[in-house]
Amino acid sequence: MSFDEPIAGRSRLSRAVANQDGLIALGRAIEGGPARTSVRRRRRRPRWILWTSVGFGSVVILVVAALVAVYLYLGGLAKTIPVKHLQSGNNILLVGSTDRCSLKHPNLAYGLCSQGVTGINSDIVMIAHLGANGKVSLLSIPRDLFVPNARVGNNANKIDAALYNGPSQLVAAVEEDFGIPISHFIELNFDTFANVVDAVNGIDMYFPRKIFDAYSGLNIERPGCYHLDGIHALQVVRARHLQIQYSAADGTNPRNWPQEPLSDLARIRRTHEFMRVVAAKLLGTGIGDPFHDFNLASTLLPDLTVDTGFGAHQMVSLALQYAGTKISQVPQLTYPIVLNQTGSYTYQGIPGYGDVEFPIQPGGWQTVDQIFGVNPSQSPWTGKALPLPGAFHISVENGTGLSNQAAIVAQALGHKGFSVNQTGNRAAVGTPEETFVWYGGPPPPAEGNWKSASLAAALRVMTVLQGPVTLGYNPAMVTQHDMVTIQTGSDLSIATRNWTAPTTTTTTSTTTTTLAGGSTTTSTVKVTPSTVLDPPGVKTDNKLSAPSFTAQPLAAWDPRACAANMPVWVDRSK
Repeated sequence: MSFDEPIAGRSRLSRAVANQDGLIALGRAIEGGPARTSVRRRRRRPRWILWTSVGFGSVVILVVAALVAVYLYLGGLAKTIPVKHLQSGNNILLVGSTDRCSLKHPNLAYGLCSQGVTGINSDIVMIAHLGANGKVSLLSIPRDLFVPNARVGNNANKIDAALYNGPSQLVAAVEEDFGIPISHFIELNFDTFANVVDAVNGIDMYFPRKIFDAYSGLNIERPGCYHLDGIHALQVVRARHLQIQYSAADGTNPRNWPQEPLSDLARIRRTHEFMRVVAAKLLGTGIGDPFHDFNLASTLLPDLTVDTGFGAHQMVSLALQYAGTKISQVPQLTYPIVLNQTGSYTYQGIPGYGDVEFPIQPGGWQTVDQIFGVNPSQSPWTGKALPLPGAFHISVENGTGLSNQAAIVAQALGHKGFSVNQTGNRAAVGTPEETFVWYGGPPPPAEGNWKSASLAAALRVMTVLQGPVTLGYNPAMVTQHDMVTIQTGSDLSIATRNWTAPTTTTTTSTTTTTLAGGSTTTSTVKVTPSTVLDPPGVKTDNKLSAPSFTAQPLAAWDPRACAANMPVWVDRSK
C-alpha cells in the first residue's frame, strides 16, 4: 500500500438543510417547469420530502430508500428484471454479485470478463426485514452454506451458487431451504459498492494490525486510520482470504502470515462494519439537500438491479414508513453454521464442493424467529400458529447407516407428540451428513403468495431437532402418505425441552466524533457475542466446528470506524 502524509485541512462536506422552496425548485427544474414558491406549504408537501430523514442499518437500504423520490424524476435508472416466487410483505433480498461481465467499467482489480473471469455467484446474501413499527433487521446468510435446493432441479450446492441460475432460483432457494419469504430483490455489483463510497468522497477506516489479502488486493502495511476510495473500500468488503501479522515473529512477508479462520463468517462481520461506516458517512454528507441527493442518486441507481415489481411508489411508501431508523438500532445477525472440517466436501458421490458449512439447529430457526419477531409456535412466513405435532404424518429415514437410528429418532419424536407413520433406510449422502427435513406440496408459484401446509408442518418438525439440520423442498424425497420425511444425518438429536422465544443479546452504542481536518466519523457499534446451543453430538464431533455466533463482534485485526483525532492516511496504491 502506498500512502500520503495524514490529511491536513480537509474541508468538511457541506450539509445543506432541506427546505420546501428548494425542493420545489429542483422538482420544477427536473420536470422542465418554472420554479416558484408554494404559498400553501403545509397542505402541499411534495413527495421529495420523504427521503430527507431516512437512515437504515444497511447501506443498500439506506441508499435505495433515501433516494427513492429522486428515482421518480430520473425515469427509473435502476435496471429492472423479472423475478419469480416473490411474496407479499417487506423482506428485501440484497445480493452482492460477482458478475464481472455486467460491469460498465471493467477493472483489473476485480478480474476481467474478457480474460475468462465469467463466474456468477453471490458474494453477499442478506435479507432486510422491514417489520412493524418502523423496525428494521438484517440477516446475513453465509455464502458457503450447503443447502439442498441451491440449483435448478432440486440440486444441492452452496447457497452462493444459486445466482448462477438467476435471481428467481436464489429467491426460491432462500424460501424453500430457510422458510423465509422474499418480497423484493436488489442486486449490487462491484461498481455499486465502489460508487457508494466514491459518491461520499471516500470513507475513513482504522486498521489495528497489518493485514493482507492476495485475492482482493487488500494490503495494509502498517496500522492506522486510512482514507479509502471506492476501489480500496471494496478490497475490505471482498477480503475472505485474509492473512494477519499477529506479531513480529510472523515475519515481514505477508504471504507467509497466518491465515484467518472461518473466512466466510469473518467477511460478513467486516461487511456489517463497513455498512455502518458508510451509512454514517452518507448521513453526514448532506442527505436532505435536494441537489446533492439528485447527483448521488444519478450516480448510484444505474448500478442497481431490482425486480420489476419494486416500483418507485412502493419505495416512497417504505421511505416514509421507515424514516428515522438509526443504524445503532438495527440488529445485524448472521445465520449460525458449523463448518465441515474434513476437507473438500463430497455429496452423493460427487467431489469438489470445497469448504462447506451446515445450518445448525436450533440456532438457525431461532435466529430467523428473532428477525421476524415470532415465537417457536408461530410461522415466520405467515405469523400464524404452526400445526400441532400430531396434526400430520411424518416418516423417519436412516440416512447414516448407524444401527437403529431411525427407530430411536422416531421413538423420541413420538414422545413429543408427533405421528410417525413409518421408518426406513436411505443411502448416506456425504461425510458428515446433514439431516434433511423434506416436505412436498405445490412449489412456490411464479406469481402470488405461496400457501404451503407442508412447509408449515416442516417448520414445526424443525423446532424439536438439534444438529446440522436443513429444510428441503422436494416432493420426491417425501415418503408416500406422509407430509414430512426426516432423513437423518450425523449428530442428530431431539430437544429435551420446549424452546422459548430467543432474546436479543446485541447492544449498540454510537458516538459521532470529529477527526483532524474537520471530517466526522461514527464509532464502532458494540456487539455482544450472541451464542447458540451446541448440540450434544456436535460438541463431541471433531469433523465439525463449534456453532458460530449470530451476532459477531469484530476481531482484533478487523478494520473499523476511526476514533477521534487520529491522523488519517490516504491509500494511493493501485
